[in-house]
Amino acid sequence: MIDFYYWPTPNGHKVTLCLEETGFDYRIIPVNIGKNEQFAPEFLKISPNNRMPAIVDHEPGDGDQPGGGGPLSIFESGAILQYLARKAHRFAGETLRERVAVKEWLFWQVGGLGPMVGQAAHFIRSAPEQLPYGIKRYSDEGRRLLGVLDRRLADHVYLAGDAYTIADMATYPWAVAATTLLGADGFAHVGRWIEAIGARPATIAAYAKAGSITPPAPRPN
Repeated sequence: MIDFYYWPTPNGHKVTLCLEETGFDYRIIPVNIGKNEQFAPEFLKISPNNRMPAIVDHEPGDGDQPGGGGPLSIFESGAILQYLARKAHRFAGETLRERVAVKEWLFWQVGGLGPMVGQAAHFIRSAPEQLPYGIKRYSDEGRRLLGVLDRRLADHVYLAGDAYTIADMATYPWAVAATTLLGADGFAHVGRWIEAIGARPATIAAYAKAGSITPPAPRPN
């Protein structure tokens, strides 16, 4: 059993996608970042950077190794995805070149697309005052990164090639957020890829879990 400390954000969605694809048993433990629950002392023992997602694997399978045995906690979404892929022996690339591509695009998302789109969203939606410089800087960079993604997908089915991997799982929620926030025009290959991943049963199940944590607001009569 895996305990999954989660709130339905793009970084949270990454791990839900992977857990649903791999089929591991897990239970969601909500961490309501709107109520600052990520700063709770018990959560900081698992995620010292006070960020979700985080997991605790109660059966990591290293009891026969030096220093092994007992539950294993992991923070940082990229590290979690790599751990789950290794545990499942899936979704991390089959050949040397595929494994390199998976890591390249996983780190590209973690270090680029996620932070830049997150900053764009902050300046557009949450900043206490409208700062045109901040909006332009991060919006422009977000669209540049969508262009990088689109060019990659022009001649690749998925980010690492023909197989769906954790690089796609990491990037998909942020690509959805980016095209929603900054516009999808000019990114046809990204649109094709988003549509294909969105139709996967595991993706549908993952986003249904998000709806169970924060049910959509009722429609006005």
